[in-house]
Amino acid sequence: MNLDDKLLFLDAMEDVKPLKSCTNSQWLKPAKQKAPQKIDTLQLDNFLTTEYLEIVPPGTPLAFKREGLQTGVLDKLRLGKYSQEASLNLLRQPVEQCRQMLFALIQQAKKDGLRNLLIVHGKGRDDRSHANIVRSYLARWLPEFEEVQAFCSAMEHHGGSGACYVALKKSTQAKLENWERHAKRSR
Repeated sequence: MNLDDKLLFLDAMEDVKPLKSCTNSQWLKPAKQKAPQKIDTLQLDNFLTTEYLEIVPPGTPLAFKREGLQTGVLDKLRLGKYSQEASLNLLRQPVEQCRQMLFALIQQAKKDGLRNLLIVHGKGRDDRSHANIVRSYLARWLPEFEEVQAFCSAMEHHGGSGACYVALKKSTQAKLENWERHAKRSR
């Protein structure tokens, strides 16, 4: 750059003021959705048990269905037909941390009105492997939540026997919206 170019540039930039901070610029970030409010799980009593654990053999698929749930719902869950609205990765996490993370996820999902979750726990090759211990605890913990309607092993593309789908109850608000939508159709 020669001296004339530099003087021309400085003359053109004379009234330009530098930005204070580019990190807060809205045009650099995609539009935000309303952030879900975090639940302080420390104030809630984590009722998930850590007592005696019955080990689920690695070859046994995880499956649970609450009484009254339609079989078709479980079939669609098993086939991965419901989109996962949230997921939790428990790979290589200590059991107590898995317990805390699962509790926080279910409480947050309940608050946010989520219905379908994916939990990745890993594939245990033998009964006493860490992944199978976590998997066995999941099989015990998930039915302890009254919000959990069903769970089952995931499809291969979502982790297969190393993950599970979880279906939660509809929130009161979702039930009301569903009722209103169907009531309008029958008129």
